[in-house]
Amino acid sequence: MSSSRFVVQLHDATRLHYDLRILVGGVLRSWAVPKGPSMDPAVRRLAVPVEDHQLSAGDFEGVHEGSRRGTGAVIIWDEGEAEIVRDDPGHMSVVLHGQKLAGGFGLTRTGERRWILVKARDEFSRPGSDVTAERPESVRSGRRWQDLLPG
Repeated sequence: MSSSRFVVQLHDATRLHYDLRILVGGVLRSWAVPKGPSMDPAVRRLAVPVEDHQLSAGDFEGVHEGSRRGTGAVIIWDEGEAEIVRDDPGHMSVVLHGQKLAGGFGLTRTGERRWILVKARDEFSRPGSDVTAERPESVRSGRRWQDLLPG
């Protein structure tokens, strides 16, 4: 098991989505999760792999100027320590220690550019819950992505 960090950014681009980023080998391995992560083990979320990002990308909260799609608004929805339990070519298991996400999560490749993100059944799982609706704010600033837009 290796110690790492993770960040989840809520990004208003072509469509509103969550970017899950996990620090691996000096870069942030990244997946776009359209509906966001869930604390309900019965919920499977599509996770589309995107290019690795530099560490500095994980600290960005604000508006990407000149964004051609959406508003470009980004908030840091959650962040914290991550323990990488398993990292194989088609599967990653992590234990997250965030303010909103906690416990085990699995990412499994199911196609060319298609992975599934699932919450493990553990003491942190919350069947029937919707953490993205319950906690839409940034863990750093307390703002919602809409708060970043000009009046």
